[in-house]
Amino acid sequence: MELDRTKLLAARYRAASDRPYLATAMYALSIVVSENVPTMGVDKNWRCYVSPAFVARTPVEQLAGVWMHEVAHLLRDHHGRASRVPTRDHHRVNVAQDCEINDDLITDGVPLPAFRVVPGDFGRSAGRLFEEYLPHIPPTKGDHDCGSGAHGHAAPWETQEGPAVSPVEADAIRRQTAEAMRAHHKAGGTLPRGWQRWAGQLLEPVVDWRVVLAGAVREAVVWASGAMDYTYRRPSRRAKAMPGVVLPSLRRPLPRVAIVIDTSGSMGEAELATALSEVTGVLREVGIRGDRVTVLACDADVHTVARVTRTADIELAGGGGTDMRVGIQAALTAPDRPQVVIVLTDGHTPWPEETPSCRVIAGLVGDTPPEPPAWIEAVRIRPSLPDSSAG
Repeated sequence: MELDRTKLLAARYRAASDRPYLATAMYALSIVVSENVPTMGVDKNWRCYVSPAFVARTPVEQLAGVWMHEVAHLLRDHHGRASRVPTRDHHRVNVAQDCEINDDLITDGVPLPAFRVVPGDFGRSAGRLFEEYLPHIPPTKGDHDCGSGAHGHAAPWETQEGPAVSPVEADAIRRQTAEAMRAHHKAGGTLPRGWQRWAGQLLEPVVDWRVVLAGAVREAVVWASGAMDYTYRRPSRRAKAMPGVVLPSLRRPLPRVAIVIDTSGSMGEAELATALSEVTGVLREVGIRGDRVTVLACDADVHTVARVTRTADIELAGGGGTDMRVGIQAALTAPDRPQVVIVLTDGHTPWPEETPSCRVIAGLVGDTPPEPPAWIEAVRIRPSLPDSSAG
């Protein structure tokens, strides 16, 4: 069967017009006609293999969705990530990858063929990475194959025909696409959370947030400790030169630290517990503990701030939003006013309009938290991937 190239290119044009941030990537794909590929697939070199029969029987709007699906495998570096999962069943990997892509496309209102798979087919919730879906995908019959551009294994229908995109060029395309997505989102356009997460992780340096958070806390403590004062509890050694005169010595007091925690229902308990553990661990290392650390929990009603004496007493409330200004104000008006305030939140909160007379660090939990004011030192605490081992 001869390929209806006009229909295929019309579908790509529609996809690029509907989702312009994907246009550069989709037009970087070279087309290879193959009667052996079941539908459409991609290899690691950005060749798109197309079945003429599939094009003939598929409506243009669904073909546009397939274009978006296939290029998503390459943009998200699925073949590179697949090499790091402990399973040889690349068909299962492919199904898990399709779940990662399709939930975004469907949420975005993109029509897809009826044979598409989604996380709900396996009892899983949307918005996860394929590494998280993989343990829940049963063995397949081996007929699910988007090509080496997805799972990393060369499919029988792959050839060396057509132009290839080098790894360096592919990285440039990914970065350009991520920048286009970010510009689209900032301009008020809609963007699925999966694409938001991908673009954010690509454009920002991949640094272990624990290291960044620990460094920020240590630096703030050192800054606060620099506020030296005089004390008569320990006479100055210079007093020997002036008999009969008691001179005070300089002391470097340990600062007080307040940890303000967002306990609204939107917070993830595991990530919050990890972040709090990191903060308290760093404070212990620099000698700040006991009554020099205050933990305040803002409840979901945003009206109440409770002082917590043990981190184990912190409870996450369900539903509602929160206002971290309440917690910050409560910390700063307490008798034991802190010199450092550490806020753990998902960022969906108003912030004080004026800069407090202390150091403020915000540990932002989640994938795409809003930016806080410039005077707040922000550390993004991204959730780590669970163990993706599969049997």
